[in-house]
Amino acid sequence: MAGEFRNASIVFSSPARRALETAAVLGLSPRIDPALRDIELGDWAGRTVSSVALSDADALASWLSDPGSAPHGGETVEALIARTSVWMQTISEREGPILAVTHPAVMRAAIVVAIEAQAISYAHIDIAPLSVVELTSNGRRWALKSIRS
Repeated sequence: MAGEFRNASIVFSSPARRALETAAVLGLSPRIDPALRDIELGDWAGRTVSSVALSDADALASWLSDPGSAPHGGETVEALIARTSVWMQTISEREGPILAVTHPAVMRAAIVVAIEAQAISYAHIDIAPLSVVELTSNGRRWALKSIRS
């Protein structure tokens, strides 16, 4: 799999250690881009969904059903989608394949942007760790090409 990534004209990465380590394992030397950082979960950072559900079920339900909600004090899903959309606009007219090593949350947001879905659709997309989401752009619009785990 690592060989297929070598034809990228440019490689970007989230600043997170786990993203940078993934890039290194793939033999890539990415440019760090803060726009590719994971969603900021505020008070819930580092916790499992199960633990949040036990301690704050109503807040979790609100967050899962309302992309504008941030009961954790961090970033809303709407804000993540907007951040991802801006990043995608900045790369949409670049020549050649671009690779971004990032987080499932950002990948989900990119899919929402690419297919022009409503923000609530974010909650209906599952991305496994180490998945590959392939998007294409003709400079005017994005399209989802494939998802591989």
